Amino acid sequence: MEPPVYSSEVEEKLAALGISLPETANPLALYQPVRRGGSYLYVSGQIAMSEGSLVYPGVVGESVGVDLAAQAARVCTVNGLAAVKKFIGGLDGIRLVKLSGYVASAPDFHQQPKVIDGASQLLIDVFGPEVGMGARAAVGVSALPLGSSVEVELMFELDSTVYS
Repeated sequence: MEPPVYSSEVEEKLAALGISLPETANPLALYQPVRRGGSYLYVSGQIAMSEGSLVYPGVVGESVGVDLAAQAARVCTVNGLAAVKKFIGGLDGIRLVKLSGYVASAPDFHQQPKVIDGASQLLIDVFGPEVGMGARAAVGVSALPLGSSVEVELMFELDSTVYS
């Protein structure tokens, strides 16, 4: 079954924010970028890749500041939305259920929630608070793939009137 393709209000909102969805990158290891389970979409961890290069790499609280790390979280989220669009053909008819954010953190860094706010704010700006704000985790870790400062996972619920 082919995913529906249609003009997206969400993509129009992204364009109004000056954001265009990138081509999706090939997986770095053995996993599916997006997997559907019933009425849910699980988006694999997305790192801050833009035009084939890692942006804002490093450890937050050492070589990367909070503001740049929040921008990295935003890039991760844009990549996640691109993966969803490729998988289902658009971005309308989905609702955020959970966002999990991982921050490569210096041992004394404790502002992971502020970093992951970069991802949350983008989703709220694009979908509105009713659809774009879900449950959330902001976790500090010692390292992330390719030296990324941030990684974001997303879980969306599909509107049953749009996707069967």
